[in-house]
Amino acid sequence: MRMPTLPPSLLPALQHVMRPLVRLMLKKGVTYNGFAELLKAIFVDVAEREFRLDDKPPTDSRVSLLTGVHRKDVRRLRAKADEPDVALPEIISFGAHLVSVWLNSTPFCERPGSPLPLARLASTNDQCSFDALVAQVSKDIRARVVLDEWLRLGVVRLDDQDRVHLETKAFIPQKGFDEKAAYFQHNLHDHACAAVHNLTESGAPFFERSVHYDSLSPAAVCQLREAVQAEGMQVLIGFNQLAAELEERDAPAPDARQRITIGLYFYTEPSPPPGVPPTKASSS
Repeated sequence: MRMPTLPPSLLPALQHVMRPLVRLMLKKGVTYNGFAELLKAIFVDVAEREFRLDDKPPTDSRVSLLTGVHRKDVRRLRAKADEPDVALPEIISFGAHLVSVWLNSTPFCERPGSPLPLARLASTNDQCSFDALVAQVSKDIRARVVLDEWLRLGVVRLDDQDRVHLETKAFIPQKGFDEKAAYFQHNLHDHACAAVHNLTESGAPFFERSVHYDSLSPAAVCQLREAVQAEGMQVLIGFNQLAAELEERDAPAPDARQRITIGLYFYTEPSPPPGVPPTKASSS
C-alpha cells in the first residue's frame, strides 16, 4: 500500500489550529494523556469507517499501518468503539425548531425575522402566546419547563407585562456550559468538515470565506463587531427563513434527507509586534 505524501504546510497548519483547542482543554482540566487516549480512539475509528477497501472493514494491521497506533491498542479500541453522536442534543434541536417557528410563522412574528413578544399564558392571548408556540411544536413538553430553561440560559426575558421576548434572534444560550459546548461541537465540527473537504476533495468546494485585517484601531474593531452582529444576524435570519420555506415546500423522502450548517463568525486579538508587515486587506 502506497502511503500518501505529507504536504510540508500541513503540520504547521494543524499546530496553529490546535492552539485554541489546547487552551480550552487546559482551562477545563483535560490533560495531554487524557486527550492522547481520546485522539488515539478517533484515529482508529476514522480509519475503520472511512478508509475501507472494497467496502470491507480494514484489518487491525491495516488500521495500525494507517494510523501509527499499536495493533494491540487498535484491537482494544475497536472492541469498545461506540457510534459517534454528531447530532445536537434533543432539547437543543427542539429549541432551535421552536425559535424557527417564532421567527417565521404567524401569528408569532410581525413578519419573517421579526418575532413578536408573546403573552406567557394562553389564557391571556390564546393565539399569540408562549404556551401556543410550544404547543405548535410539541404537545408533550410543557411550556413552563421550556420557559424556565430559556430564562436560565438567557434565550428569552420577561417584561413587566408578563410577555416573553426572544432575547437573541437565534437559539444561542448566553449561559450554561453544556448547552454552549453542544453548539461548539456542532459548529466547529461542520466548519472543519467544510475546510477539510476543500483541502482533500475534487469538485465544487464548500463556500468558506473570511475577511482579515491586522492594522485596525480598537474603535474600528468595535464598529466592525457591531456591524457583524447586526448585519450578519440579518443574513442568518434570511437563510433561516429560506431554509424553513424550502423544508415545508420541498419535503424529501426519508432516505434522501440532508442537513446543513451555515455559519458566520467574528474574532479579534492583538496584532503581531511592530516590524511584522501588516495585512492591508485580504479575504480567503
